[in-house]
Amino acid sequence: MLHVFTLLLATLVALPLVAEAQKPIKVGMPMPLSGPPALFGEPASKGAQMFVEELNAKGGVLGRKVELLVRDSKADANEAVRVARELILKENVDFLVGTLTSAEGPAVSAIAKEQKVVFIAPIPKTDQLTAADKLHPYVFRVAATTTMEGRSAAEIVAKWPVTQIATISFDYAYGQDVTKAFVEHLKKIKPSVQIVDQQWPKLGEQDYNPFINAQMAKKPEAIFSSIWGGFFVTYSKQAKALGVFDAIKYNFIGVGEAATPETTKSMGADYPVGIWGNSYDAFYWGETPGHRDYTARLSKYLKDEYPSSWAIQGYIGMQFSPRRSRRRAAPTPTRFQGAARPHGRDADRAADDSRERSSGQPRSALRQDGQGSQVSLRDHETGDVRRSVEVHGLGRCPTRRLSSRKA
Repeated sequence: MLHVFTLLLATLVALPLVAEAQKPIKVGMPMPLSGPPALFGEPASKGAQMFVEELNAKGGVLGRKVELLVRDSKADANEAVRVARELILKENVDFLVGTLTSAEGPAVSAIAKEQKVVFIAPIPKTDQLTAADKLHPYVFRVAATTTMEGRSAAEIVAKWPVTQIATISFDYAYGQDVTKAFVEHLKKIKPSVQIVDQQWPKLGEQDYNPFINAQMAKKPEAIFSSIWGGFFVTYSKQAKALGVFDAIKYNFIGVGEAATPETTKSMGADYPVGIWGNSYDAFYWGETPGHRDYTARLSKYLKDEYPSSWAIQGYIGMQFSPRRSRRRAAPTPTRFQGAARPHGRDADRAADDSRERSSGQPRSALRQDGQGSQVSLRDHETGDVRRSVEVHGLGRCPTRRLSSRKA
């Protein structure tokens, strides 16, 4: 798969001068490396670095090494913009790959457009990143979108024997967008539901007790949450202490990767086993030789028997490349944008370079071994299954298995 990234970077080094061939290809990565967001940001940056080291070990790109410059964005849009500008203007990076939050992503996208530097966003999910009024030739996304995630959760909750639903999400782009997608789709497929309460703590909130008490006073039967990362760790501990999960009989679904190995391992026995959550790649999904090989390499690189699920986002972000560029004899930087358009029946959308499959909604079917869920992508119009995947699945959290292994 290393040849994929080679195709992308070849747009910069076609017909290089001898002197240019000696210079490294620089990739700047703004990514949260401190505070609660680092629970996801740090492993994502390590996944990117692992890809770079593997690529360089094979000779780099047309004889040029790749250099990854990672900077702490602190999960703050203003800091991400400052860091991105510095990487472009002072470090002269050729690409930007990074950001984590849906506040950072759109902000850095504007800088990429201004400076005409390709920006690949491997994590931000907000639909606003590639909305019609914000889309430009230099921005590309790798992650799922808030529409996909919110509707996926709605498909699951609609099957629960509940009608009184509450939501709690951070009051910023990701929280607003994913909650909107969840509520709208849930009401569409299960008209009997009522949204009895919605709480909107600020991004980075540490004291959730007032929000929890206000919400539980409305007596919800189920709760949807998009609180993520280390913030979810804090929220769920406080919620558990107040008896929230018992009160709603564990009818709780946490998007924003509330079921990642990082979260469950960091919480141990404090994790509310029995809730629903999602995760990106997980080390125990080893059904294919390619994934087993990746997991083994990642485990060795991170020196962790049970490696991170978030490393895959940094790895894929660095690997991302347009397959159509193979057809171009001499790609140039200005041709990159056109070459990178998604293709195929699932992604041919002239106005959106997000590589999303928004018409496919994951439907969860929990496997008996508790390892996750099989997800089928179905066509909205026909109901036909397009494909089944084992990544970014939604299912009951496998924390019992993780906890026992850790012990």
